[in-house]
Amino acid sequence: MGHTPRRQQILDIAADLFARRGFHGVSVAELGAACGISGPALYKHFPSKDAVLAEMLVSISERLLAEGSARAEASADPRSAIEALVEWHIEFALGHRALIVVQDRDWSSLPEDARERVRGLQRAYVDVWADQLKRAHHGLRTERAHAMAHAAFGLLNSTPHSALIPDGQMHDLLRRMALAALLPEADR
Repeated sequence: MGHTPRRQQILDIAADLFARRGFHGVSVAELGAACGISGPALYKHFPSKDAVLAEMLVSISERLLAEGSARAEASADPRSAIEALVEWHIEFALGHRALIVVQDRDWSSLPEDARERVRGLQRAYVDVWADQLKRAHHGLRTERAHAMAHAAFGLLNSTPHSALIPDGQMHDLLRRMALAALLPEADR
């Protein structure tokens, strides 16, 4: 789903506001004012505040899946694919802390159709990781590969709370920790 620069600006501002005050703590008028427009003018870009939340979370899930899939497919072997997936997710987690907070806290406010779309995209993203983990760890069962991927996401998505050091150092710390947990011992 492509965004005009104005729509993307609204999504970015909304993510910051929703992360700080919660989806229900931000009115359409406040969101419009933060974007430099009136509340009613916001409706030229989105049909509702719910639609802003839906597009925000669906579009980032689409981007995570598309970029993660592309990086895994471009890798020569499972180890480099896992490294590429970790690198991509760290870039996302350090660059989009507000989106992590919004998805975690405001999930129940997401309209049901968007929630189903996000769930499907997330399952596909987990599958990309699990496929590479199964290739790297011979005999690894699918359920365990999924559990490893989810555990890695927990670590990497901790940035709204854990990023207490400069981003470059945090990046290196997250990378070392994730790869130590995900790669077979022989590959570390």
